[in-house]
Amino acid sequence: MGKQLQIPDALIDQFGRKVDYIRLSITDRCDFRCVYCMAEDMTFLPRDEVLSLEECARLVKVFVQMGVSKVRITGGEPLVRKNAQWLFEEIGHLPGLKELVVTTNGSQLEQQAAALRQAGVKRINISVDSLNADRFRKITRVGDLNKVLRGIQAAKEAGFDNIKLNSVMMRGINDDEALDLLRFAIDQHIDISYIEEMPLGAVDHQRSDTYVSNAATLKLLQQHYPLVSSTENSGGPARYWRIPGTATRVGFISPHSHNFCESCNRVRITCKGELYLCLGQDHMVELMPLLRNHPYDDQPLVDAIVNSMQIKPKGHDFDLARAQPAVVRFMSVTGG
Repeated sequence: MGKQLQIPDALIDQFGRKVDYIRLSITDRCDFRCVYCMAEDMTFLPRDEVLSLEECARLVKVFVQMGVSKVRITGGEPLVRKNAQWLFEEIGHLPGLKELVVTTNGSQLEQQAAALRQAGVKRINISVDSLNADRFRKITRVGDLNKVLRGIQAAKEAGFDNIKLNSVMMRGINDDEALDLLRFAIDQHIDISYIEEMPLGAVDHQRSDTYVSNAATLKLLQQHYPLVSSTENSGGPARYWRIPGTATRVGFISPHSHNFCESCNRVRITCKGELYLCLGQDHMVELMPLLRNHPYDDQPLVDAIVNSMQIKPKGHDFDLARAQPAVVRFMSVTGG
């Protein structure tokens, strides 16, 4: 018998915030090339520099033992990872895990939605930035809108009662579709969150030129719908509004205009096993060497995670006026 693991009941950072939510990227690869997330010509990591699915499962199990109750699997596009379904089945019913969530571009849902539901996934977030097929292809560079729409339908048919669209609004690119996207969400009886573009990675447009504040989007929507502020919380950074008479919640994720750092309960793990304590900062702990150097002993991993709480920063430092992005890594690298 090995020695008993010394595991805390909860992860508390230096500011007294409880970390009970991890976002784990299982691949940096994606079948889309969205303009705010990736360069057009991306170089992806070699396979041996990416966490194995077994390592991903081990990480999730350790974090759940440490009081994490919500896990979001991201990428890149997580559903293009070969055998990703095994991971969902392995972690989907862990004791103490209240919510297993996936963020996807929707391209694989037509084939995988039912299996995800059966594995224990509770909620699906689907990135959709345009309902115009030509514009959708321009934003994603390669994406097929109809495939994504079929994926949304497949998720509904699989019985997911928590489906949410994520829409990044960009001035002069798709900001004229904010209302159409909301109408679509209402018609589909699903939720939607509007997201301010984040300054991560070098992209082919000046973000200060394309920035749309969520306050402006909210004002536009309020001209057409009676949005009522809600205290609901999905465990993440979105602030929600309700539309009476509909099933739709409208969320706003506002890293620039109303940051959410004071209540941050999240950490992110890249597909390389890098534990980022903040999306907008470079504070990081490498977990992959601990996983591989101690394959049968989780204590070094536990100790590193506990110690990382002392370097979790108070908040990010996003500033649109900067000539360079706040963080040079692409969103696809850190995880969506």
